[in-house]
Formats: sequence, structure tokens, C-alpha cells
Amino acid sequence: MNRKPIKGIPPLSAEEMKARGIDGLDFVYVSGDAYIDHPSFGTAIIARVLQSKGYSVGILAQPDWHDVEAFRSLGKPRLAFLVSAGNLDSMVDHYTAAKRRRSDDAYTPGGKAGKRPDRAVIVYANRCREAFPHVPVLIGGIEASLRRFAHYDYWDDRVRHSILYDSGADILMYGMGERSIVALADKLDAGVPVHEIRDVPGTCFRASDPGEIENAIVLPSFSEVASDKRRYAEAFRTQFEEQDAIRGKVLVQPHEKGCLVQNPPQPPLSTEEMDAVYALPFTRRPHPSYREPIPAIDEVKFSITSCRGCFGGCNFCALTFHQGRVISSRSHDSILKETVAMTKDPDFKGFIHDVGGPTANFRQPACKKQLKSGVCKNRSCIGYERCQNLEVSHEDYVSLLKKLRAVPGVKKVFIRSGVRFDYLLYDRSDAFLKELCEHHVSGQLKVAPEHIADRTLYYMNKTPHALYEEFLRRYARMNERLGKKQFVVPYLMSSHPGCQLSDAIELALYLKKTGHRPQQVQDFYPTPGTVSTCMYHTGLDPRTMQPVYVPKNPQDKAMQRALMQYFLPANFNTVRKALRLCSREDLIGTGKNALVPPERTPNERKIPQKKGKQTKKSVDKRRRNG
Repeated sequence: MNRKPIKGIPPLSAEEMKARGIDGLDFVYVSGDAYIDHPSFGTAIIARVLQSKGYSVGILAQPDWHDVEAFRSLGKPRLAFLVSAGNLDSMVDHYTAAKRRRSDDAYTPGGKAGKRPDRAVIVYANRCREAFPHVPVLIGGIEASLRRFAHYDYWDDRVRHSILYDSGADILMYGMGERSIVALADKLDAGVPVHEIRDVPGTCFRASDPGEIENAIVLPSFSEVASDKRRYAEAFRTQFEEQDAIRGKVLVQPHEKGCLVQNPPQPPLSTEEMDAVYALPFTRRPHPSYREPIPAIDEVKFSITSCRGCFGGCNFCALTFHQGRVISSRSHDSILKETVAMTKDPDFKGFIHDVGGPTANFRQPACKKQLKSGVCKNRSCIGYERCQNLEVSHEDYVSLLKKLRAVPGVKKVFIRSGVRFDYLLYDRSDAFLKELCEHHVSGQLKVAPEHIADRTLYYMNKTPHALYEEFLRRYARMNERLGKKQFVVPYLMSSHPGCQLSDAIELALYLKKTGHRPQQVQDFYPTPGTVSTCMYHTGLDPRTMQPVYVPKNPQDKAMQRALMQYFLPANFNTVRKALRLCSREDLIGTGKNALVPPERTPNERKIPQKKGKQTKKSVDKRRRNG
């Protein structure tokens, strides 16, 4: 059925619907984020894609989940409820790696916390079912995508069911959802009952018996992975290996009542399809009903998404399990049109904050074989070891950056979404390094070596430390050649699986040697859908099924964190303890190689001396004040 595209920003209230003459909606989209009509936000992309196909969509942004009437406020949707926690997993949004409650929420007006529930997809989906029991409920977004199988949950410290079961939804969409949502919308619009929709790639559904699914791989069941860590690691390895649109198989995981069925992923969007998505009429602003600023828009309002997917393979990152390893990119014309439109925004000051994606300098697939045969099942493209088939080129990206700098009104183009320094080094040409240093760095370049101990880097699947040192040398030489003084700021992580206390001491010594003093410490955060989280839970490396050391004990984690900030007096005692446990008392003292000074007894404390004559009264006063 041919439908006319629907214009205008999606309505957020019944009053808006009435003012625009909308009697009813095809879809009601429930989101844990405030609505920002910008392509950096999944809710906006899905809503605008549906509108472009002629489907009407209303947004329930951060509804009051305590009151079912909030879920009836836009009326009964004709086709389905769509449910997402928002741009982040709600538990990551709410809690730090130390499981402390966060005091703010960047995706909420005024940055206020508490506007969405914990486990938002489950809560919202159940409220939708309560509001209109017979309306299909489709869940998606990052929270649903990464929790689609039985998964370890760090906050509960146990294995939870697939979120499709816990939410009671009908269908789960995983990965990037543009194709999936249109396919589902067309089937529902054609009158196909939701329980009969079983053939859409990039979706999961429930079945009563594994035997009814043909040509599928049956994973260890929920009860097995919940009770046996080795079976959990085996299940995860299979899920990870089959994450491919070309060679991936249907996966089935039995639960107590039936089974979860995952269809293979959707293929990545073509360049033409990506261009069409980003050409949709986004206002690039929060919904006009909001009276307070929404912090999440600040960094991305004048940023440009140029690519999707990542073959970087970092074990602690869930992108592989969500967007996949195959790169898809927008055309230069598409990006330039967006840039020209951006320069006409009255708030634009001439600075593009970012041009990139999961990894800025990945603009092409890792190799041509991926496009014909799919990604390799048991091999990384780039990581601790480089695949010899990796094709390296920055030519297209350099060309794009030059064109963007030439757009009238553009003063500076930054690259903030991450530069893979190892990929840069593998390029035989220095053209991108020169371009980067000359035009796209403002004093400091942030890169992510994550650690310097090769044992830890192996478990992270990050490049060996020697390559990072080579990058620093080449970066310094290039800046010297250009007459610039620019520095590198490394992102570093503590307590990753495989990182032993001796590795943390090695990192501390490196920080002292190089003069880096991190103001904040990034502790490993076990989030669903990553190889590293599987290691954290099981104590096994799912790639090899071999045991791996996991720093779980709060004292171990505290020592690793303290070593990264060994220079803070508050950390001295913790660092001394770590050094003694590793028989590194040689690093306690006053010598130039020492990390911390020796303990001082109360009798060793000295009263600060002040120039000039001192009286007994002034000395006593300083004693009282400490």
C-alpha cells in the first residue's frame, strides 16, 4: 500500500494531536528519554523512518510508569506499542560501576534523575499491556538488543531471562532497527497477526518448542546457563560467532515456558539507505514543549554521523553485538548537505564537534571478503593481533574532511568519536596523521590504549603496548614538523578481567614515568552483551574457554583504582598495601622511582614553619587547626 509521508515532529500529547487534527495513531512509541528530534537518538530515527513510510507515530517520552493512565494518554495505537529504554541501558544510565545511584540524567530536561524506571523496557512493556491488553508490544533499542538472550546482570549479580520473556512483549528488535521496523509495520498493516510474524531478520520471537524451528542452532537453555558458568560461556561464544547477516544461523534458547528464537541480523544499510535516513527532516532540537535544556543534545547537536559498525573488536564494548562488525558509510554529498544545513542554524558558531561513528577513521569494511562471505567466525580484524587481510586506507576520510573544512561558515572540524591509532599506524601513508594534527586536534588528542600491560591488553583485545608507543613517537614527530605543541590524553581502565595487580603496578609506573595524572578513573563496567562481561561472570575466556583471573574482590578493585591515582595522599595506604602484596616494597620511599612515601608516625608530623618571628600563641593556633 502506497502511503504519503507524514510531515511534522511527532506529537507528545493528546493536545498536540487534537491541534493537528490527528484522530488516532498507528504507533505509540514509549521511550525512557526526553524526545530530541536529532539523528543521534534512536527514538527520533525510528519515528521519522515510520513517518516517511506514511505511518503516524506519537511519542510517550518518559511517561509516569506508576500510573497506567499515562500509557493511555495518546489513545489506543492501531498497530502496536513500540518500547525502548532510550539511548542507554536504564541500569547503566542510573548506576555507576560501583553500583552507586547517579544524581543526574543527561537525557532528561534539566538533567534530573528519576524520570525513568530501572529496567525500563520491562516496566514500560508491562504498563502498555495493562493499558491496552490486545495491542502488540514491540521492544527495541540498546537495552532490549543487548539483553535478548539469557544474560548475566551485574546489578542483580545473576543470570536473567531474555528480556523478551521478562517484558512479556511480542517481538524484540535488535541492532539498528530501520529495516526491521518497516518490515514489521507493513506486516501488521496487512493484517498479519503478530504471533505469526517469524521471518523478519533482526528480530526475536517466542516459540513453544525448539523442534518447530528448522535449521537452527539450539543453545544451552536458560536453566543451564543460569547454573553452569561453562555452559554460559559456550552459549555466549555461539551467540557472538553467529552475529552476521550473511552466514549467521537462527539461534534458539530454551526457557522454562517455550524458547527464545533469534533470526539472523539485518544486513547493514547501504550508502543510499543511510543517506535516506539522515536526509529525513529532523529539526535537530528537543521537542518545543520542553522548558528546560536537555544536556544530551549539547555534544551531538553539531556532530555528524558518517559511519556505522565497528570491526575494532574491543572485548569490553557491546557495539559488535549491536551494530555488527561491517562498516556502512554515508556518501560525501549526504554529509555535506547536512553540514550546509547545520551552518544555517542560528546557534552554530562554526565548530563541528565530531565527524565519525563508533570509530571515526573506519569508513570502509575491513576487507572485501566480509561483503561476500560475512565476517570471520573465529578471527578479529584488528585488536591484539591484526588480520593479514585487513585493508587499510584513510583516503576517503581525508577527502571528506577536506570538503567539510571548505564549507562556508565552518571554522573547525573536530574528531571526537575515537581514532584507532593502530589502524592509523597500519596505513602506509601519513596523509591522515598530517591531516589530523594540522586541522582536527585542538591541543589534546584523546585516544584509548586502555592499558599498557600486554597481558591485560590481550584480554581486552587491544593492540600491544609497543604499538601505542610507536604512535606517540609518530604523533610527536608530525607535530614537531608542523610546528605545533599538541599532546595525547590516554583513556585507561582499571580492573578489567585478566588484569592482575602486578599489571596495575606496571601501569602506575608508566603513568609516573610519562607524567600523566588521571583526574578520573574508569573502572571496568560489566554491561550486557560483551566478551569481557562474560569473562567477569564466568572466569572463562569464551574465545578459548580457558580460565582468566577476574578482579572482583572490592579490595582488589580498590587497589587497582588507587594505583592509577597513586599520587593522591588519600590513596597512599591502599597503594602501599598493593605494593607489599606484590613484593614491590622498593616502590615505597622517597627515591625518584618510588610511587608513594613511607608511612609517617604521629610523632613525625611537623608544624608548618612560617617566616618571621613566631610566638607560642601562633604555634598553638596552628596545632589546633591541623
